[in-house]
Amino acid sequence: MAYETIILDVDNHVATVTLNRPDALNALNGQLMKELADCLKGCQDNDKVRCIIITGSEKAFAAGADIAMMKDKSFVDAFAGDLFTPETDQIMRVRKPIIAAVSGYALGGGCELAMMCDFIIASESAKFGQPEINLGVVAGIGGTQRLTRIVGKSKAMDMNLTGRFMDADEAERSGLASRVVPVKKLMEEAQGAAQKIAEKSMISVMVVKEAVNRAYEVPLREGLLFERRMFHALFATEDQAEGMGAFLEKREAQFRDR
Repeated sequence: MAYETIILDVDNHVATVTLNRPDALNALNGQLMKELADCLKGCQDNDKVRCIIITGSEKAFAAGADIAMMKDKSFVDAFAGDLFTPETDQIMRVRKPIIAAVSGYALGGGCELAMMCDFIIASESAKFGQPEINLGVVAGIGGTQRLTRIVGKSKAMDMNLTGRFMDADEAERSGLASRVVPVKKLMEEAQGAAQKIAEKSMISVMVVKEAVNRAYEVPLREGLLFERRMFHALFATEDQAEGMGAFLEKREAQFRDR
């Protein structure tokens, strides 16, 4: 499929997906979301891809959902058409790690898209926000739910009720961003992290992603049991024997994903 609103580059087992609607600050419209979902499904199915980076431009990761696309929709249009649900569900089905590399604005749907990724690396210029309240609506793809689980009720309420932005330093302190780097170093940092992940056992990587995500969805006791059973299960893999053997032999492990 040829894409018009995103750019895909695959190099050394890392897929970099660049949101590409510069005239609209990468606002998320139907076409972009469909192309992104299709692209990520392709990355999931491509054995050459081991980690994914989603990024935008220096000015904007994504400045929100496309207001022009939504303005004239009725309740029936949004509800019966299940606005954004098929695309976001597809993104959440991706089992390979996804890193959000964020510069500039990540607002509304842009902030929510970043939170759908497994972790966020932000540049010093990044600004996160859920300003939907200023439009007479509420966040629709995670801005009240994921944000609350990440930064806590007080900050999530503050951001959703006032529409204020969170800068990169506050995002890092609050746990929204995993690290903050200079603007010009953003992609280097993201590529470096992705490359480290790509070198690991893909079986273990996918188990880690599933286990950490489960921590947000189940009671602690159930989560601990799941983690322990996954730990036990990985002893059935060749990669476990290789990884532990390589450690004892003081050499680099050569994982084969089996």
